[in-house]
Amino acid sequence: MEVPKKQRKYCPFCRKHTEHTIEEAKRKPRRQDTKSQRRFLRKQKGYGSFPKENPKGREKPTRKLDLRYKCSICNKKHTVGKGFRIKKFEFKKE
Repeated sequence: MEVPKKQRKYCPFCRKHTEHTIEEAKRKPRRQDTKSQRRFLRKQKGYGSFPKENPKGREKPTRKLDLRYKCSICNKKHTVGKGFRIKKFEFKKE
């Protein structure tokens, strides 16, 4: 899927349609030090087959893509929706 780098979209902060630049949201690493995660790792340590792995082919075929729209007037960023799954994504070359 090819997407233009700039689009005219509605800005919820300006409350009007303005020019927006689009960027891909950066992925953050999973947080390992939460209390529930420490409890889970402690439980997993003494038992060899817990948790059972997913059957082969059960994993998702694609990752979710989250686009951020930056307003050219107020310079604030916002998203539209919760992201979507897509195999191939690139910005159009102008």
